[in-house]
Amino acid sequence: MKFGRPDQEFLQWRWKPDDCELPLFDAVEFLELVRGKSLAFLGDSVGRNQMNSLVCLLGKVAYPEDVSEKYYNNTEYFKRFIYPEYNFTIGVLWAPFLVKTRETDPKVYSGNSRMNLYLDEPNEGWSTEVEKFDYVIVSAGQWFFRPLMLHEGGRLIGCSKCMEKNITELTPHYIYRRAFRTVFRTLLGLELYKGVTFMRTFSPAHFENGAWNDGGSCERSRPFGRGEVEKATYQYIWDMNSIQVEEFRAAEELGKQKGLQFRMMDTTEAMFMRPDGHPNFYGHSPHRNMTIADCVHWCLPGPIDTWNEFLMYILRTLQRPLDGKL
Repeated sequence: MKFGRPDQEFLQWRWKPDDCELPLFDAVEFLELVRGKSLAFLGDSVGRNQMNSLVCLLGKVAYPEDVSEKYYNNTEYFKRFIYPEYNFTIGVLWAPFLVKTRETDPKVYSGNSRMNLYLDEPNEGWSTEVEKFDYVIVSAGQWFFRPLMLHEGGRLIGCSKCMEKNITELTPHYIYRRAFRTVFRTLLGLELYKGVTFMRTFSPAHFENGAWNDGGSCERSRPFGRGEVEKATYQYIWDMNSIQVEEFRAAEELGKQKGLQFRMMDTTEAMFMRPDGHPNFYGHSPHRNMTIADCVHWCLPGPIDTWNEFLMYILRTLQRPLDGKL
């Protein structure tokens, strides 16, 4: 609104499940649920978006201390916040592809430049840190549609959107599946990791009248109504969601054998309904070209706060599974 968004109705809508009640976020209860614990957001900037939402929601009760510089050299992407009175820590572990990456040419990096992905190797930035956390929320999405050179077993196996005649073209769906499989297998294989793994499902973008780099924007001021838009128009969203769910279910079964808990936050449909909830051209940042609309991230406050309502509900069931109120 500071940068000129004319409407405020996007603040008023809230997700209502069909067959149950989703409690409002309670900052006092949440901080008691996580007292003495630590929570990491592992993934891309949309995961960091959820972290920002959580910090804002908790701001009704307490403000954290930013201790990032004590732990990390790259504090632009890796963050650590502490709530001393609750002994609660929030961390951000930057890994937009989840797996190991290397730029093909660091001198010419851009939003559409090629990246090398090593699909069977975890990103060391998170794999060396994750054992320190009690709860880990894994999420990733929009980066997988960029031009990518793909490696497995130490060799180049193909590419995506690379336009090379002699290299096998692989789909973003294949890459997405392999990345989540690697994350889950890594977590299951870490000797000291005893945390609860949450998977937050694919967060849709809502570009209309063009792609992000082709004049697309998100001008809507109301949510989609039921039956207003054909889901088939956005089939890639449901395909990405299905891949995540399948890999999650496999990891969940393996986790039971090792005594590790996995929980899913399936937020895709709730967010699909909210084309009105993005910053569009109003989300100014010193690092963004504001001639390009932001239809990927979410306004704060806004629809993304629902994710932390999901999170609080699941945390409550973990600690009080027999509570008759649930």
